[in-house]
Amino acid sequence: MNIGIIGAGNMGAGLGRLWAKAGHQVVFSYSRDEEKLHKLATSAGVTAKAGTLQDAAAQDIILLAVWLPALEEVLQGVGSLDGKIVITCVSGLQPDFTGQTIGLATDLKTSVAETIQQLIPNAKVVEAFNSTFAEIIASESRQFGSDFPSIFYCGNDIEAKQIVANLIEDCGYEPVDAGNLLVARTLETLATAWVQFAVSSHLFPNLGLKALRR
Repeated sequence: MNIGIIGAGNMGAGLGRLWAKAGHQVVFSYSRDEEKLHKLATSAGVTAKAGTLQDAAAQDIILLAVWLPALEEVLQGVGSLDGKIVITCVSGLQPDFTGQTIGLATDLKTSVAETIQQLIPNAKVVEAFNSTFAEIIASESRQFGSDFPSIFYCGNDIEAKQIVANLIEDCGYEPVDAGNLLVARTLETLATAWVQFAVSSHLFPNLGLKALRR
């Protein structure tokens, strides 16, 4: 797959590296430090490169991994995303893990992911990766003993969700379909609670969320 990473922070860098390692073509973009961006692309392997925001947006699949305050500016700068699969792990949490995601969008009754869908209505938005930590993504393995953490994902397009599920597996996680994009309201609240629990219990970041099946 051709994947554009918008946001070269810990989440974007970590996921991009894993996808490049799995053989996907990855374009890293949107960093305040161009030298760092090029070093990231070089370290990710031969299937990765650095590019502009527009280069990343030209790929078939785009990961949005930016801070919430930058979101609208980024989406205005990428041009058309019609028909693209857009994975979002955008969170309203602050760097010190305070705050809430729900209610930070333009409508208090919606979610960040739904707001993204409103801003790019012809894209196929899927929310994923908001219930894991960048430190786990960057670690040598996602495995906890004999278990792999679950990643809940949601979206309105069935085909896009299946592609995202495959990409989740490529990263060493178990994908769990949580339903349509409306469920992002719950997932974002869950993600906030999960992060804040991990920090307050002093288990951060060595903690994985697992959906058990019988």
